[in-house]
Amino acid sequence: MKWSEKAWQASQEVNQAIFSMPFITELMQGTLAKEKFVQYIQQDALYLARYGKVLAALAVKLDKVEHTEAFLGFAKDTMMVEKILHESYVGELKDLSELKASPGCMLYTNYLERQIAHAPLEVALAAVLPCFWIYKQVGDYILENQTTSENPYQDWINTYGGEEFGSAVKKAISICDEIAEQNTEQRQEQMTAAFVMCSKLEWIFWDSAYRLEKWPI
Repeated sequence: MKWSEKAWQASQEVNQAIFSMPFITELMQGTLAKEKFVQYIQQDALYLARYGKVLAALAVKLDKVEHTEAFLGFAKDTMMVEKILHESYVGELKDLSELKASPGCMLYTNYLERQIAHAPLEVALAAVLPCFWIYKQVGDYILENQTTSENPYQDWINTYGGEEFGSAVKKAISICDEIAEQNTEQRQEQMTAAFVMCSKLEWIFWDSAYRLEKWPI
């Protein structure tokens, strides 16, 4: 069994919980309250700005040229998604400097940046993978199960569902598997732990948007 298969299996309970979240269910049905989607989009823009830098930092550390090129491409694609969000939701996003990260968003981005700074390279790679993989799974799940053709959030759904985004996900998984194979079982377990943690942080991110999470003080 490949490392990625073990990691997905280890996070199966979290993944199933994500698919059944009210945020995902209502997004799929097109009934999600606009203020909750706006909260999500604003926080996602802040997240992507930092996530893209994490991907670029990983690219520099990778030994194989093709791996470096792939992660630089991922970082570029992340910046493009952020740009598209700005163009599509300019009224809600405005200037990122005016937005403040929610506790959930800050927890997630700080965890990723801590992996880059202190964790072994392969563990940091495992930490960034859920954002790729879970979004692809969620996008495909919504496309397969949505019952309305007039979903106000269809542009977002189309971004993550389908084959275009899927090819990047497959590449990221493949790189993680290749590097995992070169490491000990103990290190692979550390990779899996980081993967599961970031899967949980994906759940927290969507849940915080649904709850319109604010700093209590």
